[in-house]
Amino acid sequence: MVDTKVRPIGRAGAAKSGATAANGTKAAPPAPEGQGAARAAQTTKTVNLALQGGGAHGAFAWGVLDRLLEDGRIDFEAVSATSAGAMNATILAYGLTIGGKEGARRELANFWKKISEAGAKGPLQPSWFDKITKNHSLDYSPAFMIADLMSRIMSPYQLNPMNVNPLKDVLLECVDFERLRRDCPIKIFLSATNVRTGKVKMFTNEEIRVEAVLASGCLPFMFHTVEIDGEAYWDGGYMGNPAIFPLIYGSKTNDVVIVHINPMYRDEVPTTARDIMNRINEISFNSSLMREMRAIAFVSKLIDDGDLDDEKHRRMLVHSIANDEHMRSLGVTSKLNPDWDFLRDLKEVGRATAQRWLDQNFDHVGVQGTTDIKGLFM
Repeated sequence: MVDTKVRPIGRAGAAKSGATAANGTKAAPPAPEGQGAARAAQTTKTVNLALQGGGAHGAFAWGVLDRLLEDGRIDFEAVSATSAGAMNATILAYGLTIGGKEGARRELANFWKKISEAGAKGPLQPSWFDKITKNHSLDYSPAFMIADLMSRIMSPYQLNPMNVNPLKDVLLECVDFERLRRDCPIKIFLSATNVRTGKVKMFTNEEIRVEAVLASGCLPFMFHTVEIDGEAYWDGGYMGNPAIFPLIYGSKTNDVVIVHINPMYRDEVPTTARDIMNRINEISFNSSLMREMRAIAFVSKLIDDGDLDDEKHRRMLVHSIANDEHMRSLGVTSKLNPDWDFLRDLKEVGRATAQRWLDQNFDHVGVQGTTDIKGLFM
């Protein structure tokens, strides 16, 4: 039975004016009287999106995007994304290209359904015991146990010499990349890590093709290195998960909405080998984002103190949509679980989390940030 309980976005007190949730989101002060009735008439606001990666947990971001698109009051100028976030960003952009917001909702649903169908044909399936634990993991899946052991002693080049990648087939089936490059209505920035230089590579609209999306999500212990124009790339999460700087330099919009997948904070200290490795990955994949947030906080303080001219320097308004409590409750190996019930569950959690963010913070978009950068990142 699928656990469909939606965990809270933060402490209950965050609904009060100025309170800060556990995930660093500051609730907006109460709206002026009568404003709720006029919500439908409010002006559409434009934001930039920053989408994290996280395997199957990217279905949470699918739900967030689905609700923002359905609401209709949020437009997007640009999106910066990594790994599973890069796939969500690509499908979002293609859906907007061919059918506007409703087209984007349709294409996202189609993509995640095909991901599940492709996964159902593979060996990595939750066992009956995994299902009754309700954490959606693959911990007791015989196929996963064998694959996990083999990946520690053999590389993808040995385990998968033909470089079979079902994700590539799904992406090619879902996206006309030529049309996306030609007609995309938003700016796209997909992060990948250059294997030789260790620098981040940003793939932009004119460079978007299936190889770029796969490069952004290329975990080197699972996939062959992706080569593009003679350069080798691994997962972008090592250098930016997601990168914020392209949104600062490559767009005019000051509002950045970060859709978090990887928990920033965990109560428990990991003790198993698998949990230790997962926490190492979470910390390393969040580290670049933390550095960029500190830089944004530093510049904002200089502007506040009058040391920088706010007419010459941009004040970034940062917002966060996250449900760390729910994401912490999921098993580590659930990132590899393509079960459709699980993906739909995550989508609904994402939708509910996005709705709470809209209710609490929409009025502040374009006015002030709603993320406590100091409390969350410093």
